[in-house]
Amino acid sequence: MADDNVDLQRRLQELDGELEDGDITRKGYEKRRTAILSEYLSPQQLGDLRGESGDLGAFSFHSPSQSIGSAGERSGSGHAKTNSYGSITAGPWAGEYNAVSSEQPSHSGAPTAGPPSHAQRFQEQQLGMRGQAQPRTGSFDYPDRPPSRGSLYSSPENTVVGERTGSGSYAFNPSAGQQQGWSPESSRQSTMLDSAQQGYFSDFTQQQHLDDEMRPRESYGGPQRYSQSEALSPSAIIPPPLVGGGSFSNVPQHMMPLEPRDVPFAVYDPHNTKTPMSSFDNIGAVLRHRGKMQAKQPAYWVVDSKGKEVSSITWEKFASRAEKVAQVIRDKSNLYRGDRVALVYKEAEVIDFAIALLGCFIAGVVAVPINNIDDIQKLSLLLTTTQTHLALTTDNNLKAFSRDIAAKGLKYPTGVEWWKTNEFSTYNYKKKDEGQALQVPDLAYIEFSRAPTGDLRGVVLSHRTIMHQMACLTAMIASIPASQNVDTFSSSLRGADGSFVVPRSGKSEIILSYLDPREGCGLILGVLLGVYGGHTTVWFESKTVDTSGLYAHLITKYRATLMVGDYPGIKRAAYNYQQDPMATRNFKKNMEPNFSSVKICLIDSITSDPEFHEILTDRWFKPMRNPRYRDVVAPMLCLPEHGGMVIAVRDWLGGEERMGCPLSMEEENDEDSEGEASTAPGTNGFTSLLDGTNSEKKHSKKKRDRTELSEVLLDKESLKTNEVVVLAMGDEAIKRAGEPNTVRVGAFGYPIPDATMTLVDPETNLLCAPLTIGEIWVDSPSLSGGFWALPKHTENIFHARPFRFVENSPTPVLVEPEFLRTGLLGFIIGGKIFVLGLYEDRIRQRVEWIEHGQQLHEIEHRYFFVQHLVSSVIKAVPKVYDCSAFDANVNGEYLPIVLLESQSASTAPTTAGGPPNQLNIPFLDSLSELIMEILYREHHVRIYCVMITAPNTLPRIIKNGRREIGNMLCRKEFDSGNLPCVHVKFGVERSVQNLPLGDDPAGGIWSPLASQVRQDILALHADKQYSGVDHREVVIDDRTSTALNQFSNIHDLMQWRVSRQAEELSYCTVDGRGREGKGVNWKKFDTKVAAVAMYMKNKVRVQPGDRVLLMYTHSEDFVFAVHACICLGAIAIPMAPIDQNRLNEDIPALLHTIGDFRVRAILTNADVDSLLKQKAVSQHLKQSALILKVQLPPQYNTTKPTKQSHGCRELGLTIRPEWVRSGYPVVVWIYWTPDQRRVAVQLGHDTLMALCKIQKETCQMTSTRPLLGCVRSTLGLGFMHTCMMGIFLACPTYLVSPVDFAGNPNILFQTLSRYKIKDTYATAQMLDHAMAHGAGKNINLQELKNLMISTDQRPRPDVYNRVKLAFAQSGLERTAVNTIFSHVLNPMVASRSYMCIEPIELYLEVQALRRGLVVPVDPDQEPFALLVQDSGMVPVSTQISIVNPETLRLCLVGESGEVWVQSEANAHSFYGKQDPLDAERFNGHTVDGDPQVRYVRTGNVGFLHTVNRPIGPGGNMVEMQVLFILGEIGETIEVNGLSHFPMDIEASVERCHRALVRGGCAIFHAGGLLVLVAEVRTRAFLASLVPVIVNTVLNEHQLVLDIVSFVALGDFPRSRLGEKQRGKVLANWVSGSKKMQTIAQFSIRDPDAEGSVTTVGPNDLLARRGSAQSGRTGGGSLRQGAPGSSLRHVESLTNMPVAEEGEDGQLGVHTNEYIPASDRVERSQSRNDATPTNENPHPFDLNNTVEYSPIEPLNPYDTPEQLSRGHPDDQYRNRYDGHEYAGHPDDYQYNMQASYNAPLDPYDPYNESHGPQELAGSSGGLRVANVTSSAGSSDWEQEALRSMNIGGSGRI
Repeated sequence: MADDNVDLQRRLQELDGELEDGDITRKGYEKRRTAILSEYLSPQQLGDLRGESGDLGAFSFHSPSQSIGSAGERSGSGHAKTNSYGSITAGPWAGEYNAVSSEQPSHSGAPTAGPPSHAQRFQEQQLGMRGQAQPRTGSFDYPDRPPSRGSLYSSPENTVVGERTGSGSYAFNPSAGQQQGWSPESSRQSTMLDSAQQGYFSDFTQQQHLDDEMRPRESYGGPQRYSQSEALSPSAIIPPPLVGGGSFSNVPQHMMPLEPRDVPFAVYDPHNTKTPMSSFDNIGAVLRHRGKMQAKQPAYWVVDSKGKEVSSITWEKFASRAEKVAQVIRDKSNLYRGDRVALVYKEAEVIDFAIALLGCFIAGVVAVPINNIDDIQKLSLLLTTTQTHLALTTDNNLKAFSRDIAAKGLKYPTGVEWWKTNEFSTYNYKKKDEGQALQVPDLAYIEFSRAPTGDLRGVVLSHRTIMHQMACLTAMIASIPASQNVDTFSSSLRGADGSFVVPRSGKSEIILSYLDPREGCGLILGVLLGVYGGHTTVWFESKTVDTSGLYAHLITKYRATLMVGDYPGIKRAAYNYQQDPMATRNFKKNMEPNFSSVKICLIDSITSDPEFHEILTDRWFKPMRNPRYRDVVAPMLCLPEHGGMVIAVRDWLGGEERMGCPLSMEEENDEDSEGEASTAPGTNGFTSLLDGTNSEKKHSKKKRDRTELSEVLLDKESLKTNEVVVLAMGDEAIKRAGEPNTVRVGAFGYPIPDATMTLVDPETNLLCAPLTIGEIWVDSPSLSGGFWALPKHTENIFHARPFRFVENSPTPVLVEPEFLRTGLLGFIIGGKIFVLGLYEDRIRQRVEWIEHGQQLHEIEHRYFFVQHLVSSVIKAVPKVYDCSAFDANVNGEYLPIVLLESQSASTAPTTAGGPPNQLNIPFLDSLSELIMEILYREHHVRIYCVMITAPNTLPRIIKNGRREIGNMLCRKEFDSGNLPCVHVKFGVERSVQNLPLGDDPAGGIWSPLASQVRQDILALHADKQYSGVDHREVVIDDRTSTALNQFSNIHDLMQWRVSRQAEELSYCTVDGRGREGKGVNWKKFDTKVAAVAMYMKNKVRVQPGDRVLLMYTHSEDFVFAVHACICLGAIAIPMAPIDQNRLNEDIPALLHTIGDFRVRAILTNADVDSLLKQKAVSQHLKQSALILKVQLPPQYNTTKPTKQSHGCRELGLTIRPEWVRSGYPVVVWIYWTPDQRRVAVQLGHDTLMALCKIQKETCQMTSTRPLLGCVRSTLGLGFMHTCMMGIFLACPTYLVSPVDFAGNPNILFQTLSRYKIKDTYATAQMLDHAMAHGAGKNINLQELKNLMISTDQRPRPDVYNRVKLAFAQSGLERTAVNTIFSHVLNPMVASRSYMCIEPIELYLEVQALRRGLVVPVDPDQEPFALLVQDSGMVPVSTQISIVNPETLRLCLVGESGEVWVQSEANAHSFYGKQDPLDAERFNGHTVDGDPQVRYVRTGNVGFLHTVNRPIGPGGNMVEMQVLFILGEIGETIEVNGLSHFPMDIEASVERCHRALVRGGCAIFHAGGLLVLVAEVRTRAFLASLVPVIVNTVLNEHQLVLDIVSFVALGDFPRSRLGEKQRGKVLANWVSGSKKMQTIAQFSIRDPDAEGSVTTVGPNDLLARRGSAQSGRTGGGSLRQGAPGSSLRHVESLTNMPVAEEGEDGQLGVHTNEYIPASDRVERSQSRNDATPTNENPHPFDLNNTVEYSPIEPLNPYDTPEQLSRGHPDDQYRNRYDGHEYAGHPDDYQYNMQASYNAPLDPYDPYNESHGPQELAGSSGGLRVANVTSSAGSSDWEQEALRSMNIGGSGRI
């Protein structure tokens, strides 16, 4: 037609290009396309297109690249969509999916072989004809179809239903060539559309916004529903496991799907028996018919909560108003057929809603009912998801909506037009309107509902589906047997309006409903069914049933024939009658309640309640005069998640013999006659549905039993194994209902007609065996075809395929047809459906059968249903308001959790304005224990956790106006830690079973036994882990070609530089503005050093061997002083200046250093000298020295010494030979751990020269490139670059002050760029600070080849990536960012410098790593894999070996071990400490290695790994051996023979909840307890965080915590750089220090369980030392104490003398702060702890935990003002959280500096004292549970402190 027109093709292509470029919208594209086509095509051709496509807009929905073809044709591009009838607008991603093939077989073609479909049978009966009979050999025994793409939510990426094997059509999946024996019409899909309309579902399913992987968690759709932890999950996309080869004969027995029943008669209009309902194509046409034929009959009555009619409408006005809505939509909305329209109405606006809904149907648009108009976010999401641009509502709703938006500060949803339908008038019919058929799209409406998980999903329902639903329901209602006529009034008399006075049986029904008419069953029965059958609907609010007698009055008043309700409402009405019958009978005078008109009472539910049915029938319907009271009650099994359709209900249609299953438990099924269920021979022989009163009399008693509500009595224990053991049925079940260990279950009835139903194992997708519990899968033309815009969900839920095994085949085969997974678990007996609950309502728990320590059987599961557990709790436990339960998959097993609502958990005041109630913690604890015990005793379920909340606080779902606990919402909130829980109780001993054990639980991973096991595993990898060594005996100076190794010390080399290059620049300072200071050449450098040396010699009287403390800012004066000490033979002790904002930390550290090392003098420059002379500093220093009895050495300012005209050599300042001997200290580096503990390392001349040599050779340094000194100039590489390397290389050194860098980070990078510095040193903290301020972005850093980032632990993987990205635009090469592994005994153990590759990343299996094995894994396969980055290769003259620290043998490749280093640069000893343990530290020798090699033991765990990487322009593969550091041995936690790194556990915990502060978590062993202390941002509902933390640790690390303790924000001890102070955390927690307030504390172990640890009390713990989870640390030194008291008792823990910081911030000092002596006595008596070192003491005001840990004042003299006083130094505390740096600028210079609070640790290798000094015990402390005082508590605290290595990196 249009193929030959070149101009048309060109214009259309241009239009397509504009659409692709985004120049026009889709709607504009369609309009312009229609206009273009109208210029070239005749009206007849356009009409043909409209007739075939439904719309030109639909015709145009194809890929822009598709060429125009004839109507219905497709081009060969493969991307075009099939022309759809009323197809919706294709979304922006629609072009990504292949459309449906145009070669699909048409319905009008030859009939396919196979069984007749449900729709065919239905249509044949409606049309009064019979199709060709086809033989059937068995139930669904047809050729297999290819497997589907997958199951729920787990299809491959970009998988849509249209891409499936076969034709690709969503509506008709199999193609003719692939499916020889199966009809595509045999399921609900045939109701969607015919062959000319197949493109519809391929359109709507492809309108997805994003894939599931990209869609936000809280957005549309939702997560996986079914379990994926079994051997076969619905997401596995594989068939079930094969049957073994020898078991062909033992084929599993399957219960085949139930065959569908037929409707035994045609469905006619109840008001006109000559009008078949099959003559109507859609519900809109039916409404037009009602408006004409039943014009004056009432369609709706709306009744308010008081029983008064508030509105009503007749069919004529109803149809007229709906037509008006349709007319306005067609004429004024500019919407196309199939576009979506939102219906925003309140529940009570039934008439307006129904008018708008039917108006949308008539207009040909798709209705989107909104059932919760108060949720603005949900409304916006639905409007966006459905691409809705028109919303219909009422004037009142729009005003209220505007007020809500304005009050909440929100905006109207964009692009949506709002119409008020209540202002529309009626429609004036014209003659031309008569006889015109409605042209509507296949889709009728989209119903959005929430899944049990709380996720929104839209279910699409077509007009054909609606018509089929209505036909089935009408047939079932018509089959209800009529009751006896007990009324003498003539049924032929009519009233004044012409209607019958007595409603005629079989005519119009009176539907009485209070269900929400906007969704689910309420919409189907309350709106659609009334229109379809012409019934009158009486709707009233759900709260009406709360009024005694009002419900019965409405039934009587309106003579209701169909009651529609739910269990809560009908129970309320029935129970009200039981309590006060006369209130119902006397509700209205002269009108006694009479239920004789009620034909059936339909109860919307997913479970049946047979106990209530007895009450309802015998004690409500029977007294209310219903003659059929036994047959009235009919529970409906509905699918609220899938459109609300009824799939099973009591009916009298018959035909159950055709279902192909036994109809009773007995075997006498042959007695059932086929003739009883046969249908009439033809349509003309059918009698009217109105008259069937004699049919019931023809049925036998057995036949009547089939129509009754069946119920069975089941064995409760069998249900746990998914087996159904029937103990009794029928009347016998009622009699035996009270027997123990039994469950009474009621049936819903048979499946609806034309429905195929089966039971499937939800975990394996195999058909269930008879009498087993499975998931109900159903297929029916009455069901929806899928979800809106969720193709993967649709594929997996609506098109599920079960499997079954066949005889003589080990391979499972697919079962036809496709089914809808209902999510309901139940069983089938006698063809009737019994439901136990939702899939989410089933709790599973793993069980193991063990005898004599051996596992006898495979692991099994036991299953429990939530309603059974809740029923037991409600009946047996008092003071329980409501209850729910669910299971959580933690650590590979399902752990049951119970949630309680109790008034005892409420803190609401009892009287208005009164004080809040205090929680009764002992009662809540006993209540939790009672719950656990009852459920274990009655159900044998081992509860993992019980959480208690106040009433009405758990998450709820709204159903028919009532709020019910949503257990999946509870699980969602539980996982996120957002439950408003005030109490939590764990039962880990019973429930947690799969905790791993190491190879040697007693000895740990380093024991000989565990080592032997690893060696056996790694037998094939016999290589041992040690690196090669590159010895550099000779180092050549590139300036003079002189061997530098002939110089024994740096001073001699400096003198040589002075003699060779006296006028060259040696040092230069760059100020904060980037300006150079006056440079210092080598000659001047020599004279300045000589001047300082002579000043020290003459004025200070320094002698060789004297210790001189150097306290300088970063300046040239510091360098001069260092070299002056060297040439005098004095021992230089560099130390960062005192921070005047942290005097309480820095002054004690300074004084202890002076006292311990007997410092001779303090040398300073002018800046430090002025600082020390400030009044506050000097007084604090003098008073502290007086208290500590430390003699302050003299202080000298060396800034301006006496000038010297001669150099050092001329003045006789030379190095003596004894000074260069090994062991003579030249410089002492003082390291400070985060816990503020000192590690002093001495270095001699040989070590300093070796460090210079290794730096030069490893980093390829030359004299042509200058150096830069900036941070950490007092130790490590910072000291070397500042003071030594410039002399060694003969290159200038530029100095940038850390103070200037903190103020202007850009100055550092300007200096690097200006002087083309090649190698420099940095720290992660300073780079964080620079990146936070955007430094270095516009600076060229191409000359910087080696940016060394020092770290003394495992490298942070994020540092490299962040630095690389931050400085990429500056030209910094990716390979120039290199990490350096530094240790206190060797500042360069490993380096990545000049490796020319990016960091090597490995993902390690954590389970193997805990056993000491290194197993790289794929992170996609192992979600909890540990990411580590390498620390580089060994430098020159260095060798690394990985050694077992206990056996002292080299580890094999694939093992982790301690890193041992052999290097010339190793330090030889600590300074000032000669401990025998140090000999082992510095003189490590391997058993199986070279005995001549002496190693230094670093105390770090790591491993060597060999990789091959392409290097150089040619890409040649180079083998590299790199070092990976895992952590420190001293910080590891060993539990059950497995080793854990605290940093990994803490990182997991810090990520698990947003309320936990990043970097504010510490875990440690204390006296056998595994304790976790976490800093939180909130105090409310901390109990809800505990399960999240415990589950995270259990799931990721297989550890069960013993104690979880929370501290307030700001109280967690940190160093000035924000590093965790683990030792302080441990000491403060043990002693209950007021410095770290515990605001809440929880015990995880059950205190009454055998072998459990109760709580934190040391004496009680000693009595309960045994634990299933044992830790090595500190356990051996505990001794037995007094037995522990009950958990309910709370008393204080005495503060014991431990080596920790005192209340005043010092160790061994009894005062709180340094104060004048006159005030000291008074202040010490008052014990005012509000000192500058006392952190924020937050008052405790929340009582919500089992083990409350409120903080008592240490002394009754403490005042509230003191307790609430803030920390004065909080503003200076540095926290590197992300990129933030908010500390004092000097911190970059002094980042290793911290206060020395515990120099007297007996395990401190540098400590010269002989033992710890004891602190005076406090009078109070941390309140904990189960604590008694005893003499052994001091030892317990001491051992708790010793159980952790608090010496940091300075100790093994």
